[in-house]
Amino acid sequence: MLTAATAWTALSSATSPPGTGSGGEANLVLPDLGTVSVMGGVSGRLLLGLGLVVCVLGLGFGMLAFVQLRRLPVHASMLEVSELIYSTCKAYLAQQGKFLMMLWAFIAAVIVVYYRFLIDFPWGRVAIVIAFSLLGMAGSYAVAWFGIRVNTFANSRTAFAALRGGPLPVHRIPLKSGMSIGMVLISLELLMMLVILLFLPREIAGACFIGFAIGESLGAAALRIAGGIFTKIADIGSDLMKIAFKIKEDDARNPGVIADCTGDNAGDSVGPSADGFETYGVTGVALITFVLLGVHDPIVQATLLVWMFALRAVMIVASAVAYLVNDAWVRRQYRTATRMNFETPLSSLVWITSGICIAATYATTYLVLGTGPTASHWWVFATIVACGTLAGAVIPELVKAFTSTGSRHVREVVMSSREGGPSLNILSGLVAGNFSAYWLGVTIVGLMGGAYLLSGVGLSALMLAPAVFAFGLLAFGFLGMGPVTIAVDSYGPVTDNAQSVYELSMIEEIDGIETELAQDDGFTPQWDRAKTMLEENDGAGNTFKATAKPVLIGTAVVGATTMIFSIIMGLTDGLTTGLQNLSLLHPPFLLGLVMGGAVIFWFTGASIQAVTTGAYRAVEFIRTSIRLDGVTRASEADSRRVVEICTQYAQQGMLTMFLGVFFATLAFAFVEPYFFIGYLISIAIFGLYQAFFMANAGGAWDNAKKIVEIDLHAKGTALHEATIIGDTVGDPYKDTSSVALNPVIKFTTLFGLLAVQLSVQLVDDGKHTLVAWLAAIFFLASLVFVYRSFYSMRIQSTLSDGDAPAEPRDDGDGTPDVVSVPHATTMDDHRLVETIAGDR
Repeated sequence: MLTAATAWTALSSATSPPGTGSGGEANLVLPDLGTVSVMGGVSGRLLLGLGLVVCVLGLGFGMLAFVQLRRLPVHASMLEVSELIYSTCKAYLAQQGKFLMMLWAFIAAVIVVYYRFLIDFPWGRVAIVIAFSLLGMAGSYAVAWFGIRVNTFANSRTAFAALRGGPLPVHRIPLKSGMSIGMVLISLELLMMLVILLFLPREIAGACFIGFAIGESLGAAALRIAGGIFTKIADIGSDLMKIAFKIKEDDARNPGVIADCTGDNAGDSVGPSADGFETYGVTGVALITFVLLGVHDPIVQATLLVWMFALRAVMIVASAVAYLVNDAWVRRQYRTATRMNFETPLSSLVWITSGICIAATYATTYLVLGTGPTASHWWVFATIVACGTLAGAVIPELVKAFTSTGSRHVREVVMSSREGGPSLNILSGLVAGNFSAYWLGVTIVGLMGGAYLLSGVGLSALMLAPAVFAFGLLAFGFLGMGPVTIAVDSYGPVTDNAQSVYELSMIEEIDGIETELAQDDGFTPQWDRAKTMLEENDGAGNTFKATAKPVLIGTAVVGATTMIFSIIMGLTDGLTTGLQNLSLLHPPFLLGLVMGGAVIFWFTGASIQAVTTGAYRAVEFIRTSIRLDGVTRASEADSRRVVEICTQYAQQGMLTMFLGVFFATLAFAFVEPYFFIGYLISIAIFGLYQAFFMANAGGAWDNAKKIVEIDLHAKGTALHEATIIGDTVGDPYKDTSSVALNPVIKFTTLFGLLAVQLSVQLVDDGKHTLVAWLAAIFFLASLVFVYRSFYSMRIQSTLSDGDAPAEPRDDGDGTPDVVSVPHATTMDDHRLVETIAGDR
């Protein structure tokens, strides 16, 4: 095997402090950013200092929107519901915080063992990595808290605004909420990275960035996976009651509805906020790593770093300007309107932002890169980023073709359900998902192909492997209009909650409510109009939640290419030796390509299994506790119990899957370095298409149900029941498995950087046998968690009489095995259950 540890040392020796030894990215040292001078004589450090000002203004923009939302009028009955939702969200996030600290302690121990005892870093440098890993995780956690607080302000205000009968505020409130989250998230992430660049010693920057990225990835993986499981357990449990008891969607007597609303925030706000924070951070760290490893001239290194971070700051300004321009147009266009297509202003916002960001990209790139050694290439860099930014607008349009309520694919799902029921509904949704994966795949390949061609226009004079840097810049461009991407994604949970808050408040049944609203607020409520608008807006929210998913997963995959490159750089001594191992003729590389797909398919199955079992428990509890006679709403205790069930299975499923992925990463990194590279490439490619397919199939099923409810007014019919069943299939597809693949790909790639360095270090120290044993042990550990992800999460069955739940039983695996079999009433049914229960 190539003495790869020597290669790692060689790559970092020019910039590493004496005596630090190997350690890869943690040893990288930043160039002096003060040597950069842009047009007009402004220094690079001053320019990035202005970026700090932009970050502070961005945080102020978000906080101002937050305060404005809190001051909007709202009826006490709606406020009570939204505050109950927030209190359950707080309980969930507090529990997740404890869970995260447990995972962080585990990862911190690994960092100490690796950097202190194997790489021989001094304790001070190890402490830096650990501290910044905690900071990165805290950032993900903080934006998650901010997101649920903003959304739970906005949901009740949106519901109340709908009573006036005008669509404009019903659109503006959720979007303002989304922009508040987007601006705070992007500004906070950029602020943290600029502090590392500008105020910390250059010698420790590598350790800061790698720790920061690990913490972000850990936080995003935990919150995204657990949130996705939680929200779909609650959603399915609540939805199935509509069929079982013939009740309306957000019936206040259903104790699962509050859990569903909490899940909308846990899965569709907390998860995406943490995921978005990590995506922007890890992509930045990947590009920094490439620049320091692949670019030889320190002046060019410093110039490119200043350009990238200055461009990020400019994009925050561009997004704010685009939002204000679009808001002014929407207010003028719809000030007196009684109807509007809620998707139209969201689409216009995306396109306006894309246009402004592209113009800003060319202007900023010319100012920063238009002089010195990059003078003849500035337009190449700008065009590559612009292609990614354009994709941020084109990809949502493609997604809408498969998930929008106006999509032919979605209407095909409805038409097939009319005669074929749930079976054809599900088949048509699968068709939509598969077709979407094709077209989105072609688009991603086209963009990457264009970036590759542009990278051939002289960039090889500046760096090694310019195509890889071009792919990273493409991902950078995807994220260019970050605040708006987050905003349209966050629009969905607010519109979904607003509809639920309206129903749960039971405001129509309050005595004298019309007189009260006329006296206190000066309007007469338009009940039917309000409910229709809220449902239509929820459909738009569903569509734009779906549009953000491919942008994030596409970024993860394209960005992973850049991180994989840093591994290849170390193994090949700067692309000079061992390149033949990156070939199908090298068996370990080929086997790694095959193995990655297996892990992706296990992971998607395990996440759906966690939802299935949790939903079974939730349905069991709701079915036996729901009271439809003599009560107007479910008790708060019953609602909180459903939340507890969702939290329990979300955490158990997340922990099992996370440890399975973690030990698989260690095992495959220790098998053989080129096997691991093939594995990383494979999970990125399989994950990309699996995520596209699942996300858009789920989106098609979801909005097919909306068409039946809004356009056809067919609630309670057999057609409606068929679309509900399709939607419950699509729920874990679009909001659990597909979205969780994004942080899984990034965490695996990022943590794999450390694992493969450790592996080759031990081999070069002559410890081949130890490496082989560790690979076997780690693989067996991963198999244990793969096994537990089904057999410990499996729906266990015990017999009970009638509809009464069985007594609690525990088989020692930590999972409560309480199950009732309410429909096993005949002797044949009982024999079937006995057979199933005995064949575990």
